[in-house]
Amino acid sequence: MKHYKLFIDGKWVDALSGKTFESLNPATGEVNAVVAEAGREDVDLAVKAARKAFESGPWADMAPGDRGRLLYKVAQALWDKADMLAEVETRDNGLPINETKFIAMPAMIDVLEFYAGLANKVQGSTLASPNNRFNYTLKEPVGVVGAIVPWNFPLMLTMWKLAPALATGNTIVIKPAEQTPVSILEMVKIFQKVGIPDGVINVVPGFGRTAGDALSSHQDVDKITFTGSTNTGRLIMQAASKNLKPVSLELGGKSPNIVFDDANIENAVNGSMFGIFFAQGQVCASGTRLFVQEGIYDKFMDSFVKKAQSIRVGNPLDQTTQMGPQVSLQQLEKIQQYVSLGIEEGANLVIGGERNKDAGNGYFFTPTVFEDVTNEMTIAREEIFGPVLSVIRFKDEEDALRKANDTLYGLASGLWTNDLKRAHRMTRGLKAGTVYVNTFSMLDSAAPFGGRKQSGFGRELGIQAMDMYTETKNVWIDLSEEGLNWYGV
Repeated sequence: MKHYKLFIDGKWVDALSGKTFESLNPATGEVNAVVAEAGREDVDLAVKAARKAFESGPWADMAPGDRGRLLYKVAQALWDKADMLAEVETRDNGLPINETKFIAMPAMIDVLEFYAGLANKVQGSTLASPNNRFNYTLKEPVGVVGAIVPWNFPLMLTMWKLAPALATGNTIVIKPAEQTPVSILEMVKIFQKVGIPDGVINVVPGFGRTAGDALSSHQDVDKITFTGSTNTGRLIMQAASKNLKPVSLELGGKSPNIVFDDANIENAVNGSMFGIFFAQGQVCASGTRLFVQEGIYDKFMDSFVKKAQSIRVGNPLDQTTQMGPQVSLQQLEKIQQYVSLGIEEGANLVIGGERNKDAGNGYFFTPTVFEDVTNEMTIAREEIFGPVLSVIRFKDEEDALRKANDTLYGLASGLWTNDLKRAHRMTRGLKAGTVYVNTFSMLDSAAPFGGRKQSGFGRELGIQAMDMYTETKNVWIDLSEEGLNWYGV
């Protein structure tokens, strides 16, 4: 068992209150680490350190190209430690080791490399103006960024915020999810060893009601960025509104995944399996509502159910494991409640729906599939964040679009078809930030990611994310010899 402290102003320190909390290994239910619990006073110290690093010192004076080279140097150090970080994250949140090692870690480091390359490419513009004045814009860092990150992909989703924030010259205070602080603290050690200046990165593990609220409402934080549930996003907006600070939110989803009768069934089955069971279904963009056209429904479902029954659930450190545990007992019990609701409301439970005790003492759940689901049922409307699939029949494109868009969310969507025109029609009609065609749950550092409706606003990844961490300043310079002449006076 390891003990971890807060990381503030380049130093590892205990919480001022002396409080700690336990981070559990979800595969065993046992204590994974003891972590210092940040309170409001600790968050205040972290914000002050970030402010100092932003306003003065080596980070404020560093040339953009040098900043990019430093970040790229960190990325290379992360590659050297990728296997270690993958194992740490697997022990911390239960993701299968193959998913942390071959998906989450490479994706996380790729993001840092991407933004390291953009550090010296933050550009303003010269505006078309009369000859007697010079009018242009500057792109400047927003200042101190408060980042509140979730537990499903701690390192990867932290880097989505950390990399563009640092590349554009900001400093940052990170509040990890209380379930999964360990891998983020280990990652920061690497940043520190490579030479990131003191105060540029600060990490304050703790709970949302204290550390999270303190960070969101802090008057000296210039911007808040959050990934997590829609309900928590509302609370963060309320806290940030006290000081009218800008907020970007990547929230929940209830993503439709639509399979047309002309699709390649094998590809659609495999892609839909990944879309719902990857990371134990703990993915905001999961294809949790599977719409299957009537003509292929029976054939598709026969293949899908057989494959779902063969999923290997077990020890996430075992390389043959395909599905690990849910992140916590609380999350497991939440999933069980939704399964009970689905049965009560008339859905047909085809497979799963119960805790998988054969996999061990951890928080394992069985892959779960419901049929005869209607779009009005709770399991089709609310985000479950687990390996629970709701299957819904549809007739044609119009029916599919109507049902797919009948949701409070708008994060992602998918469709499977060999008809190119249909693909373009559906892509235009689906109200979501991302549309996958003949694939699902893909990510790329260059591709912007974010939602509509109650899935949040703002775009992470891609060049577009740079806009979330910069302010545009307009500059006017008078070039005339006589200067400003107000109404000829």
